[in-house]
Amino acid sequence: MTVILGISAFYHDSAAAILVDGRVVAAAQEERFSRIKHDKAFPLRAVEFCLSQAGVEPGDIDYVGFYDKPLLKFERILETYLAYSPVGFRSFAKAMPLWLRQKLHIKRQLDKGLKKAHKKRYIFPEHHESHAASAFFPSPFENAAIITLDGVGEWATASYGTGRGNKIQLTHELHFPHSLGLLYSAFTYFCGFKVNSGEYKLMGLAPYGKPKYVQQILDNLIDIKDDGSFRMDMSYFNYCSGLTMTSRKFNALFGGAPRKPETPLTQREMDLAASVQKVTEELLLRIARHVHRQTGMKNLCLAGGVALNCVANGRLLNEGPFEHVWIQPASGDAGGALGAAMLISNQLLDNPRCPQPEDSQNGSLLGPRFAPADIEAFLKETGAVYQSFDDEDALCDNVADILAEEKIVGWFQGAMEFGPRALGSRSILADPRSSDMQSVMNLKIKFRESFRPFAPSVLADRADEFFQLPRGCQSPYMLLTAPLADEKRVELSDADKDIQGLDERNVIRSEVPAVTHVDYSARVQTVDKARHGRYYKLLKAFERKTGCPMLVNTSFNVRGEPIVCTLADAYNCFMATNMDVLVLEQFVLHKTEQPDQRVHDVNEYLARFDLD
Repeated sequence: MTVILGISAFYHDSAAAILVDGRVVAAAQEERFSRIKHDKAFPLRAVEFCLSQAGVEPGDIDYVGFYDKPLLKFERILETYLAYSPVGFRSFAKAMPLWLRQKLHIKRQLDKGLKKAHKKRYIFPEHHESHAASAFFPSPFENAAIITLDGVGEWATASYGTGRGNKIQLTHELHFPHSLGLLYSAFTYFCGFKVNSGEYKLMGLAPYGKPKYVQQILDNLIDIKDDGSFRMDMSYFNYCSGLTMTSRKFNALFGGAPRKPETPLTQREMDLAASVQKVTEELLLRIARHVHRQTGMKNLCLAGGVALNCVANGRLLNEGPFEHVWIQPASGDAGGALGAAMLISNQLLDNPRCPQPEDSQNGSLLGPRFAPADIEAFLKETGAVYQSFDDEDALCDNVADILAEEKIVGWFQGAMEFGPRALGSRSILADPRSSDMQSVMNLKIKFRESFRPFAPSVLADRADEFFQLPRGCQSPYMLLTAPLADEKRVELSDADKDIQGLDERNVIRSEVPAVTHVDYSARVQTVDKARHGRYYKLLKAFERKTGCPMLVNTSFNVRGEPIVCTLADAYNCFMATNMDVLVLEQFVLHKTEQPDQRVHDVNEYLARFDLD
């Protein structure tokens, strides 16, 4: 038996993943256990979970893979500070103590985290190698082109190459400070959102604006070549040497200082979001076309933080040159843990790789799960009032009836998802036909910005009735945005057509308004029986009762909180929000039946989390 543990830590989204004889057994992000969003500490609890799932101890691990090369990253940081010296001393002084104390001593940190029980090899792939491995090795392809795009690893900010059989080869790189990920993060910062977590808010804001700044971006900020390579004018940015993303020159170009967090959004932010989103999409398409010409491959694998931009992914699928695209569900740093482990198994150990028709990531359902006996013991100890269903069909029928009454359901089933998306295991569900469901869920359940769209989970065999997806296209990981089918749209009145800005969210645009964004798009998750089990049965039950083959699916958490992991996480979130019903496996809890003294104070609950 060969046991390989992959780890990402100390920068963003720490995680662990474990392989036994080349098979993915478990993977999880540390934030889910620690309850610290994007936790970057050593993933102690995630490692413990992975070892438990594999039934091994730290001393049984044959190889530990860390997802990047710390010394090479330190070289880049030092060279950058020296290049900008003496500017940036404050940033340098802030960064160095942590590097000297921790990040230069990764092996020592790993030894400590593994209780000094691991006596065998540590492997340190490069950051984009880990991304590439996470993209190709779990994919369903025997051969494929690979593209990775993120903020920055060691020096690389983008790379491409190929995967064949059980080997990958990256042949080209783009280097820091020229970075599509950092360009997008600069606009995220300028629009008042938090870097490394608010980029998806910027993507959601973009449809409210017009891409009026595209030419200014192309004329001033970035010079894009025909092959998709580019250079950025660093005089507009401050991330190389400062504590902010943008410079005064950037601010002057776009009409003043950055928006302060939590202040009202203006048309400027909406138009900036639309503009940088447009540039990102066009750049990704240009890169993909070049890579297709160079590799001759018909399949593409994609990873890195930019690969979570599902709007760009949707355009790549529809307008790009590749026949098939597979995107790593945990495309950010967390997925690097899985990539590092798989790189060791395939590239280093030369183990045979057998691509599966769907993929080898098990629906990305790789986290903790809870047995019915443990759930019932928890509910009794908590004093909760509940109903238990021994028959799965009866459970799904009951919950479908509840959803059809426009009630909101917390759905906690099976293994927790690995990656940023809730895929029907740790989800909040609702009826997509409701005209006011988006605002209700944003403001009363998620406690987040009212402009944010919600995603549909739709039965795979009916997805192309509602969305303009290529026939047979699967999107099980909610990584593609698609336009709503024309026949499902509602014709707008002249008055509705004149509405601008955030007020557009109140316009009814389709038969499923709760999941239709203002540009008639939706971030689609397709649900099938093989991957999704009970969740598939729930959607089938809802379809039988209503004729609608989909549900609103958003992550089971509130703004600023990681997705729930444990029974206590789910129960506390349920009791502190306006959710109507909680379903823990076969146990159903109605809010109105719970003892009054068990209801949490909402403000006290929210105070536990970073709400930016």
